[in-house]
Amino acid sequence: MKYLSGMSCHRNQESSSSGHCLAVVLSRLANAVTPLWRLPYQEQLQVKYESQRKILQTLASRLEELGIDAQKPGGLCCPLQPVVPSPIINGYRNKSTFSVNRGPDGNPKTVGLYVGTGRERNIVCVKANHVENIPSKHKQVAQCYEEFICRSPLDSCILFHEGGHWRELVVRSSSCGHTMAIVTFHPQQLGQEALATQKDLLKEFFTCGPGAVCDLTSLYFQESTMTRCSHEQSPYQLLHGAPHIFEELLGLKFRISPDAFFQVNTAGAEVLYQVVGELSQATGDTVLLDICCGTGTIGLSLAHRVSKVIGVEVVEKAIEDAEWNAAFNGISNCEFHSGKAEAVLPQLLASWEDARPLVAVVNPSRAGLHYRVVRAIRNCRSIRRLLYISCKPEGEAMRNFLELCCPPDPRKKLTGEPFAPVLAIPFDMFPHTVHCELLLLFTR
Repeated sequence: MKYLSGMSCHRNQESSSSGHCLAVVLSRLANAVTPLWRLPYQEQLQVKYESQRKILQTLASRLEELGIDAQKPGGLCCPLQPVVPSPIINGYRNKSTFSVNRGPDGNPKTVGLYVGTGRERNIVCVKANHVENIPSKHKQVAQCYEEFICRSPLDSCILFHEGGHWRELVVRSSSCGHTMAIVTFHPQQLGQEALATQKDLLKEFFTCGPGAVCDLTSLYFQESTMTRCSHEQSPYQLLHGAPHIFEELLGLKFRISPDAFFQVNTAGAEVLYQVVGELSQATGDTVLLDICCGTGTIGLSLAHRVSKVIGVEVVEKAIEDAEWNAAFNGISNCEFHSGKAEAVLPQLLASWEDARPLVAVVNPSRAGLHYRVVRAIRNCRSIRRLLYISCKPEGEAMRNFLELCCPPDPRKKLTGEPFAPVLAIPFDMFPHTVHCELLLLFTR
């Protein structure tokens, strides 16, 4: 076995040497997935604080280049509060994605997480048993899935063009005790009868066989010939159980579909959303614009503070969940729009004549907001307060920050008054990793 340390472990070596090699690769997996796991938690928070401080310094410098006097004490663009700790430090993830590939022992049906790089040609799939941020339930489902595919005569699908079928596993869970498993399968040239047989075998394993110990609430199967595939491209097929799992957050109940976005740290999300509500300064006549709303968690949790919530989300199933969530929780002052934000939002705001205060909350993916979304926000005079939640503020979100704050530019159709950052609060939604969620408050 060849590991990333450059060590070679041969079959004729003593077991102690093999055990050492295994310890090395497990340590490397932990370092790759949770690089701060060796540090005491308070030190982790300090590391993250310094990282966010540098990001705000960079933003201040970039704004200075645009002719904006943005330097505040410490060279920051705005005050930075201490990192808000996560209420749960270990096993906090409510969603985990496991790959299927060759393991350290050469088993091509290992279910785990990748270590290594394609450039170095040393990628190996390692079981996630020792990873701190993944809950034991997810690890149990992954172990059972590996047992199932090892029993299967069908090969794992490592490279699409080389054949094989069994692919990644996604496990979602909730504080209500619900667990959803989603198995991705490459059909290759299999006919419908053969596919039906595999689905029956998978269902039998997790309901009557060894996998029954997982006590799955939902078991889904998706045939996919692409790296990532949405429900619209290839529907999720429910093999067993309920079509949704449910989560409770801030006294509300939320329905979650297989591909709907939900903050990966539920307890941390509660803390984040409470602060979002406070900073929004929403009153009884405020309209809250929830952009990239997912299943509606932010808007619905603040609905009691405002006169109306308008949510926009690209995932159609998430919008269905948001509408169900509103109805189930007896919330009637919300409306949700399905579609790309860059297509929906400009139409919503172009003719906005409502005299009520309008506050916007955006929570985009790592790709940030489309330029047309930023432009629509900038050019809507009613929006005086904007809360931007970013899991990667040093990435594409930085471009958004600059577009929101730069001087008016008719060439780019940015005619609205610029925003200014006034407060930054990092939230540790991902303990043991270098990442955190940054909440930036902009006003004008």
